[in-house]
Amino acid sequence: MKLSRFYNLVVKFGADRDPRKNKSAIKSYADTAILYGDPGTQVKKILVGIDMEVGELLLADRIRQAQGLDLALSHHPEGRAYVLLHEVMQLQVDLLKQAGLDEDIAQKFLDVRKNEVERKILPQNHTRPIDAARLLKVPFMCMHTPADNHVYHFLKKLMEAHKARTLQDIVDILSEVPEYREAKKNMAGPRILLGSPKREAGKIFFEMTGGTEGSKDIFGKLYRAGVRTLVSMHLSEEHLKKVKDANLNVVIAGHISSDCLGLNLLLDRIEKEERLEIIGCSGFKRIKRG
Repeated sequence: MKLSRFYNLVVKFGADRDPRKNKSAIKSYADTAILYGDPGTQVKKILVGIDMEVGELLLADRIRQAQGLDLALSHHPEGRAYVLLHEVMQLQVDLLKQAGLDEDIAQKFLDVRKNEVERKILPQNHTRPIDAARLLKVPFMCMHTPADNHVYHFLKKLMEAHKARTLQDIVDILSEVPEYREAKKNMAGPRILLGSPKREAGKIFFEMTGGTEGSKDIFGKLYRAGVRTLVSMHLSEEHLKKVKDANLNVVIAGHISSDCLGLNLLLDRIEKEERLEIIGCSGFKRIKRG
């Protein structure tokens, strides 16, 4: 298929799994983009990685020379898609509303966090990998929130189906997912970060999509809204301190393993349209379903 069609399918399927109730509010995903290359390029063979920096792009060029390659595909955003990461964080307001928070309060705290993220990213040398792709003439794309939406949708349905009661139940259920099972082999599997294994999970809030971590000052309000457990990809030290103060449980599913899960779920759907040849690198392993 053409690169433009690949991109459009990513956005389409990402919107389909978007947790927002009002689908008409979904315009695009700023952290997903064709970063370099002709949209008309025919894509069949793809190098997929969680991160795609200069080293991975050099690897892509070597693979292309040896056996052919059409596209380098990163999960994490680069270039302009990275600079605009704060824009996709707006999705988090809807998740907080669904958890029981007032929309105005959720928006107020998120706006502060969005500004922090924008200021942090703005001065970084974010064009480095795009420059490498241009010099190597390797088509380059990233797909972030559309894949993360698939993780959110999958795990929420999974926990509801299995009726996780305790924190250990959550870890056990996650550990049966192939991507998390693979992570356990590398000592990076799901684990309880805060709380005891037999502690009741209660109402679960899933932190799996929305660009990056939200406001660190929202956890107390989540607790007052009835949330008792966070299931997250990762948690910074600053956020962890605030979670402790809020008396919330935390289960860390895993960052790279969750990203792998989202990519695999999204690629499964794309491959129903047209079969692709996927080469995994940079933390990604292709695991097919169905």
